[in-house]
Formats: sequence, structure tokens, C-alpha cells
Amino acid sequence: MTYFEMRNEDRGESLGTHIRLADRWWPRLRGLIGHAKLQSGEGLLIRPCQGVHMQWMKYPLDIAFLDPDGRVLAIYHALQPWRFSKTHRGATAALELPAGTLEATGTMLGDLVSWQEAESAAA
Repeated sequence: MTYFEMRNEDRGESLGTHIRLADRWWPRLRGLIGHAKLQSGEGLLIRPCQGVHMQWMKYPLDIAFLDPDGRVLAIYHALQPWRFSKTHRGATAALELPAGTLEATGTMLGDLVSWQEAESAAA
């Protein structure tokens, strides 16, 4: 499995160094359902994605919706289980992170998020 490192370029902050990519139908639908609570540095990049659901989740997540250039279009802090995000037209990806990550990194609307393949895929 390929992992990515994601950074908020405007704040000079790492959003995660162990971000999985969900870019096929089933991984996108399943997301993090059944996955253990994310640890610091972990996350999921869902692409393409304009909205997420938290059905069957057991823990809250921070969500950042990104446009094609990687700019943050919408933010959800600690979206709770059994909730839904709005649909965000113009979004091409959703970044799911441990609750508190976006606030801790100062991530705001309009910030540029970049990603590159991580050096090591070992967890």
C-alpha cells in the first residue's frame, strides 16, 4: 500500500506522514469504517470526493475538503459518528485526520495542502 505525507504549506505544518489513499469505489465507500482509531500522523485521502458520511464510525474525525489545486474549501472539526458533511462542489478530495489535527496545525480555509509519497510505508 502506498502512503503519503501531507503538509499545510501555508502554515509549514505536517498534517500526517502516514496517509492512505482511497481512490477506488470500494475503499472510498468504506473509508475508515472498521479501522482502529487514527493515531497522530495517520489519515485517509479520499479522491474523488465531495462529501463524506460517518455511518458506523466509532470516533470523530477532522475533515478538510480540497479543490483540484489542493486548497482547503471546507473544514469539519471533530465530525461525529453518524453525521454527514455537506456536499462541496468544487472539491476533488477529502482528507480525514484524527480529531484535533486541523486546529492544532492552524489549518484554515484557503490553505494549500501538498502531498508526496512517504519515504517509508512501514507503520
